[in-house]
Amino acid sequence: MTRNRSVWFAVLGLLLIQAAQMVYMVHRESLTFDEGNHMFAGYMMWHTEDFGLNPEHPPLVKLLATLPELRRDLWIPPLKGHHFKSEAYMDGREWLARNDGSSQHMVFEMRLAAGLLALALSLTVFFAAREWFGTTAGLVALVLVTFDPNILAHSALVTTDVGVSLFFLASIYGFYRYVKQPTALRLCLAGLAAGLLMVTKHSGILLAPMLVLLIVWETVFAPKGERGRTALRLSGAFAVIVVIGVAVLWTFYGFRYAARPAGLQMNPTLASFVEPLTPFNAKAVLAIAHLHLLPESYLIGLVDVKRMAQFYPTFILGRQLAHGVWWYFPVVILIKTTLGLLALVALAFYAIVTKQMRKARELAFILIPAAVYLGVAMVSGMNIGARHILPLYTLAAVLAGGGAATLAAANRRWAWACGALVAAHIASALLVFPNSMAYANEAWGGPKNTYKLLSDANVDWGQQLIQVKSWVDKHPGEECWFAYFAHPEIDPEVYGIQCKHLPNLDTFWLGGADLIPPTISGNVLISAGDLSGCEWPSARMSPYGQFQSMQPAEMIDYGVMVYRGTFEVRQAAALSRAFNAYHMLWKGDAKGAHDLALEAVAIDPAEIMSQTVLGDSAAALGQKDEARAAWNAALAEARKLEPDAQVSYVPDLEEKLKKLQPPNA
Repeated sequence: MTRNRSVWFAVLGLLLIQAAQMVYMVHRESLTFDEGNHMFAGYMMWHTEDFGLNPEHPPLVKLLATLPELRRDLWIPPLKGHHFKSEAYMDGREWLARNDGSSQHMVFEMRLAAGLLALALSLTVFFAAREWFGTTAGLVALVLVTFDPNILAHSALVTTDVGVSLFFLASIYGFYRYVKQPTALRLCLAGLAAGLLMVTKHSGILLAPMLVLLIVWETVFAPKGERGRTALRLSGAFAVIVVIGVAVLWTFYGFRYAARPAGLQMNPTLASFVEPLTPFNAKAVLAIAHLHLLPESYLIGLVDVKRMAQFYPTFILGRQLAHGVWWYFPVVILIKTTLGLLALVALAFYAIVTKQMRKARELAFILIPAAVYLGVAMVSGMNIGARHILPLYTLAAVLAGGGAATLAAANRRWAWACGALVAAHIASALLVFPNSMAYANEAWGGPKNTYKLLSDANVDWGQQLIQVKSWVDKHPGEECWFAYFAHPEIDPEVYGIQCKHLPNLDTFWLGGADLIPPTISGNVLISAGDLSGCEWPSARMSPYGQFQSMQPAEMIDYGVMVYRGTFEVRQAAALSRAFNAYHMLWKGDAKGAHDLALEAVAIDPAEIMSQTVLGDSAAALGQKDEARAAWNAALAEARKLEPDAQVSYVPDLEEKLKKLQPPNA
């Protein structure tokens, strides 16, 4: 009884430590890239049952996070009918700026609500590890999760990564409990967990192949006379889990197929959104839609995941690539995982190979799902952050806990060695706290080097604005230029930052770049995402490549680099004009766009987008010879890019030239 009480005191203490870390961290962090999008979409789901503002993610986390805001009478921006991505991002920005501003009271409340999932994840890790490998394993696994910098970085953000990690583990653990002792209640709980997984993130569909492979494993290793019966029983259980899971999914969408309430249409429609997919995939999605087997919003989200993976560029080990690479996540694991956890996982495999860890079923329920998840992640093409493989960290913690407990029970020296590795894990995590998102282990130079190796949510997801504002306040009256990864989705001016906005790729789509001169002086702040050029298909396209070889004068939270001096930024100056020219052209002001495009080309004739918008605006004005010359100039520069980066520009330019009448026609 005394030992049991001590265990629960330890569990409670670790949960309190985890909660304290989360609260402190998110209280000092500004809004991250996707949070405003999620928050606004969740609030609108509660108030108008509109599931079309953010269909790329299912509703569970959004609904949970926005529960605290239901008591408020909040201003809602008028819907503009834009593409669902820009609508949700930009309306979410306005909604938070008007109702919350820089105080972040609402943001903090919503983050605390989302943080409940992180505490539930830790408890699930403890229960699974304890049942599979004993109480010591459960406590070790809980310690590893409590301090893991990757889990902690996302624990209280209004995003889906911690939630999907929770429900993946809960689904696998629930199915294990049913397999071990089949009861109707355990089967229903496994189905419920699967349903909650589906309404958390679209990657939840990977549970299906995981369970199928586990069923195959159980069948193969069942006694010979029981194999057929085992296969039949578990296949039936799988079918029940699917039915319950889909029922839970429909429940969260209000049992309504249409993504948007009456009177509102999706932009784009599902039929047009599937066009870039392969004919087979497009027909499959449309067939499911025709039969109303899954909600429209959920289907659009699945299509969005597939489409994003087709073109998303990658920044890895200081290299910019136009596509994903299979080795991205293995390298990320080596960089972003503490050396202590890596060593503990290695020891667990040592215990398996030496047959000291003999629980074959329990190991199968860890290793098979982990292999499926990692394998799919490696071929997915979405290489943008360790957060996308966060479920692997929970499984690794359970495996490491089991290995440590097994070896410690066999030999006191192993107990000391494993204890030292757990301590190293904690120490390494605390050294970067509260900037856990930028974590890199000591073998790679620690967090001060992360921005040189990786990008996006591995280091910079737009969380530094409160600290940037503090930095600006300490440098009053100084000239300030700011390239910010999450701008314009998040406006630094909401936080009181009055720096001039340098262009990035998102200011092309959404606007917000100031017109800047070819040479700038003073303080130049560049967040890690823009410094890496991670959104561009080629490093040649990034306007801040020159800064990569410079040593910053200061670093703000390991994610914003400060450079001082006078810098020639001709490419950025040209892009700032080209982007604004595009927006003028889209609004019908071809003359204004043409004048601005001429300025851009004069500053940097080799800039592809500047020459392209010059051609576009000239064509709109009927100046075909000038359009042809500009597009040919852009095409010549585009063909200098790496072959896999050319596809972002060359086909479009060739099509423009093809449609243009030949000279003197």
